[in-house]
Amino acid sequence: MDHTIPSPHCKMNMLWNTDILDTCIVFRSWHIRTPTHFVLSLLAIVLLGVLFEYLRVLKGRLDVWLAEGLKEGGGGGGRGRDRSNSRAGTGRGSTSPNEGGSSSEELGLTPIPPTYRALRAAVYGSTVFLSFFLMLVFMTYNAYFIFATVFGATLGHYLFGSTINVDAILGGEGEGGSGGGDRGMACH
Repeated sequence: MDHTIPSPHCKMNMLWNTDILDTCIVFRSWHIRTPTHFVLSLLAIVLLGVLFEYLRVLKGRLDVWLAEGLKEGGGGGGRGRDRSNSRAGTGRGSTSPNEGGSSSEELGLTPIPPTYRALRAAVYGSTVFLSFFLMLVFMTYNAYFIFATVFGATLGHYLFGSTINVDAILGGEGEGGSGGGDRGMACH
């Protein structure tokens, strides 16, 4: 005689729902079995939304910090170069078929040292991963989790988007100083 109590299975809904118990979020192991677990899951999703916005702003600030360091000739550990000694026009810069034969220097592009490229790539990759993860949360079609995702992103934008670069916005360069452009919570 088997005395084990069968555990409820995850509910998978492809329609709008407000289920609380026996809902699984992304993984079978993230199975909501109690109201407490539901509230903790909502808080976790809100925090993931806030983290997503933080990473977007971090990427923008990292780019500003790196650009300032490269422009100044090495601030922030970056190796900059003096533009007065640029080889623009000599044809020695890196070229790309998409650039019509123009060198990177002629286009005003500055090479980024590998360490900083890796750091930028890690922040970008983290942002992409988190955006897809939150998309999967959204795809539970659960109204509570959808609200938690949007609320977390909104709260994060409020907390971390307290400044803008007015000149960049009016000059048509996007959202400027708030970090990451104006993509919002798109997949990436």
